[in-house]
Amino acid sequence: MNFNQNAALAKLMTLLFEPYKQNVTDVQKVSNALLNRGVITSEDEIVNDHIAFRTLGVPFLGIPSLEKIFLHYGYEKRDYYYFEGKKLNAFWYAPPAPEYPRIFISELRVSDLSATTAQLVAKYTSEITSDPVDDLDLNDVEAVGKFFYSSLWDLPTIEDYQTLAADSEYAAWVIYNRYYLNHYTISVHELKNGYNTMEGFNSFLLDIGIQLNNSGGIIKQSADGLLRQSSSVAKMMEATFKNGKKTKIPGSYVEFAERLALPEFKDIAKSELSRAQRRDGFESANADKIFESTYSSQTNFKTN
Repeated sequence: MNFNQNAALAKLMTLLFEPYKQNVTDVQKVSNALLNRGVITSEDEIVNDHIAFRTLGVPFLGIPSLEKIFLHYGYEKRDYYYFEGKKLNAFWYAPPAPEYPRIFISELRVSDLSATTAQLVAKYTSEITSDPVDDLDLNDVEAVGKFFYSSLWDLPTIEDYQTLAADSEYAAWVIYNRYYLNHYTISVHELKNGYNTMEGFNSFLLDIGIQLNNSGGIIKQSADGLLRQSSSVAKMMEATFKNGKKTKIPGSYVEFAERLALPEFKDIAKSELSRAQRRDGFESANADKIFESTYSSQTNFKTN
C-alpha cells in the first residue's frame, strides 16, 4: 500500500474525531455558539491543541502498545508524567507538523491498585496474550481508526464497573470505554479578542450553559503561568452493560487551553506569535485536575 503520512494522519484525525463529536454534545454546542457570535466563520478555524487517550498498564496494552500508532504516523515521544494520587503514568507526543494536535496518552498503574481491582482488570484483559496493535496494518488508516472504537475485551457487568469505580474511577472509565477519544482541546489563544484568554473564554462557556470542572479552580495554571487550562464536565450517558443492564456513566468531555508566549517572545504581539514561540508540553498539576472531568465529584456537582 502506498502510504502518504500527511494524508493518512489527516484522515485518521477525522476518523477519531467524528464519533467523539457525535457523542459529546458540548463539542457542537461550543462550535455553534462561536459561529453564531461571529468568533469564527467555519469550524475549521478552531485549532485543536491536543487529544487524549486513557489506557491500562497491563501486559500487551497501555502506553507501549498505543503509542506505536502515533509514532508510525510521525509523532515524537516527549516528556513523562507521574500522577501519584491517581496512580497514572503519562507521556505526550509532538506532531510531525504544527497543523496536527499534540497527543497525550495516560495509563493506569494497575499493580499499584488494590488486589481486588487488579484482579477485576485482569478478568477482562488477561485473554489478551499479544499486542493488538501488532495485528494492525498501520498503513491502513481505516482499520486504525476503527481500532480505537473496537471491543478489545468483554463488556463489563454493572457490578464490576461499580467495584472498579469505588477504587479508581479512571479504571472504570477505561474498562467500559476502552480507547474511545477522552477529549479534544480548543486552543483559545488562537481566537479573536474577547475569547482568546481563559477568563474571556470561560465567561463565554458559562454564558452558553457549559458546566466547567472546578477541581483545583476553574482555571488550572502551570507553575510558570504560561499554560492555562479549563475543561467541561463529562455528560452522563446511558451505558449498556453485560446482560443488557443499563445505567448512566460519564462519557468524554472538551478541554480548553491557553498557551502564552515564552519569556523571550513576550513582547511579540499575540496575533504574530507562532506555535513554537508559545509554551509547549503539559503540566502534571493541571492534568491531575483535568482527569477529574469524568469523576463523580464533578459529574454529581450542580452549579445551580
